[in-house]
Amino acid sequence: MENLPVYVKVVFVLTTFLTIFLFHRATRQSTLALGILFIWLGFQSFMGVSGFYANTETVPPRFLLLIGPPLLFIIALFLTPSGKAFLDTLNLKNLTILHTIRIPVEIVLFWLFLYRGVPELMTFEGRNFDILSGITAPIIYYFGFVKTQLNTKILVLWNLICLGLLINIVANAALSVPTAFQKFAFDQPNVAILQFPFIWLPACVVPLVLLSHLAALRQLLSRPEKKII
Repeated sequence: MENLPVYVKVVFVLTTFLTIFLFHRATRQSTLALGILFIWLGFQSFMGVSGFYANTETVPPRFLLLIGPPLLFIIALFLTPSGKAFLDTLNLKNLTILHTIRIPVEIVLFWLFLYRGVPELMTFEGRNFDILSGITAPIIYYFGFVKTQLNTKILVLWNLICLGLLINIVANAALSVPTAFQKFAFDQPNVAILQFPFIWLPACVVPLVLLSHLAALRQLLSRPEKKII
């Protein structure tokens, strides 16, 4: 990743903050949620700048510290009464439009591929079709919540398909990181997400996208006949 243009980092940082902004709106401006996100972001920034994740020889991989805590936190939200109550207060419209950030994320990944930061399989020229989620998100938002012409089944189906696209790229990305568990891209491994600021992708952006889908599905499936505006 030598000679990586500054604009790549700038676009990614702005995309991360846009993701947090949109999720903050979905929480109805929850100060607690925003505070937790920025504390986590600050912690991971320190770890990334310190070079903590650069050591890929450890077992278990240090990479797990990027993705493990957010996953555990999401699981806790779905298992605890207070967590479930929080999920049910999230604004479905904002959870939907949040997925537009997947467009700039995919552009950044393509740039990183050009500078040997990630393998081609992580881009839309490889196995990553996640950009389709970002492209269709404003369409779903407009016809589902502005025109209210989409029924619950279509909204559920869209969330499931986009969730599948997310899981696909996350799995390929995780198996391309240079650890003992690497299965793909040995010639050009996924090293960018072990460096600041791109560590924010697995630590913050992806978990918020995942949570947005899961929370939306929870609301849609629990109230299948009710329009959620």
